[in-house]
Amino acid sequence: MQSRRYLNPPTTEEARRRRQENPNPDPEPFGSVPAIAHRASVSRLWSDGLGRAGTRGAQVLLVGTVTVALVWLLSRLSIVTIPLALAAIFAAAFAPWMEWIRRHHYSPGLGAALALIALLAVIAGALFFVAGSVTQEWGQLAIKTQDGVQHVRAWLQTLPFSPDQRQLDDITEHIRGFLTSPEFGSGAIGGISALSEVSASVGMMAIILFFLLKDGPQMWEFLARPLEGIAYDRAERIRRKTVDVFGGYMRSTAAAALFDAVGIFIGLLILQVPLAAPLAVLTLLLAFVPIIGAVTGGAIAALVALVSNGPLNAALVVVVVVIVNQLEGNVLKPILMGKTVSLHALVVLVAIAVGTAVGGIVGALIAVPLTAAAWGVVQVWDGDNLPARWARPKSRARPVPRSDGTP
Repeated sequence: MQSRRYLNPPTTEEARRRRQENPNPDPEPFGSVPAIAHRASVSRLWSDGLGRAGTRGAQVLLVGTVTVALVWLLSRLSIVTIPLALAAIFAAAFAPWMEWIRRHHYSPGLGAALALIALLAVIAGALFFVAGSVTQEWGQLAIKTQDGVQHVRAWLQTLPFSPDQRQLDDITEHIRGFLTSPEFGSGAIGGISALSEVSASVGMMAIILFFLLKDGPQMWEFLARPLEGIAYDRAERIRRKTVDVFGGYMRSTAAAALFDAVGIFIGLLILQVPLAAPLAVLTLLLAFVPIIGAVTGGAIAALVALVSNGPLNAALVVVVVVIVNQLEGNVLKPILMGKTVSLHALVVLVAIAVGTAVGGIVGALIAVPLTAAAWGVVQVWDGDNLPARWARPKSRARPVPRSDGTP
């Protein structure tokens, strides 16, 4: 056997004769003692603590690189990816309606068209109502704004570090000069360009939504056709969970936003704040951005109250906004959402920040439902009520002590 030559080394004459007969010996065959020793040393190099840390660090860098590249690609293709995500969310919200249409053997195309028309009519009606109401009361609000600015200037002059009249005039002149400068004009042109991009995205979203509502089941069957067995069952669980999360999120958020709008509208009417109706509609639209949206709508309402009715009225508006938001966040939303969107508030804030950085306002709107859907996929990865192995809760049971009292 080959290993015996290491146990019984040859004599000097035998070694010299072998070198003469074969001056160029072959390298040690695979499995010999030197090769095994070399492999053992390499294995020890990567199996110690530093080696395991290096391997894990390389894996994290690879996953991070792929994630950054994917986010960059999605941001570059935002004119397609954002309308597609919005269409998928709205399609999930209208899923019960389309199931009713198919169950009663009506035309799916007709049901999709009715749902799309209703959605666009609600969005357009809200925007036109806000714009029309602001336009009607803009003159009165502008006069009160000028009075408010004068009050602020008079208050500033009472402070020990207040600017003098000449400095205030310089600030006013700089603001007026910026509004009439070419830079402001170029910004307005940029705003018009952004508005055209938004219009194109809304049009694409409407088209995608129509086909998702009309042919959604056929599209899914085509995508799931290559899958079989366990993979197909997992894909079905992911589809059902995603539809439930998207639909539940949209319906519960719409109900909560309506609650916020009605509550703030009643409070503004009682406090006699101008533009109560458009401010309520604006709150309704902003409330679709979790946490931040309702606070932003309340801040705008308080600002209008400050300009029109004074600091005390603005403080009362803030109190109304806080009460409404607390009722909506702590009472209404847990009842409506249940376990549909089980995300911590910190996760929601981080998701909104990332969505805003990638897709602007629309990114902030869709960041939370996408994150909730991703977490929902993890929750049904291995079964309807069986999360992925790494996401399962760990057992906290204490060890049973032995008879002798030792644990």
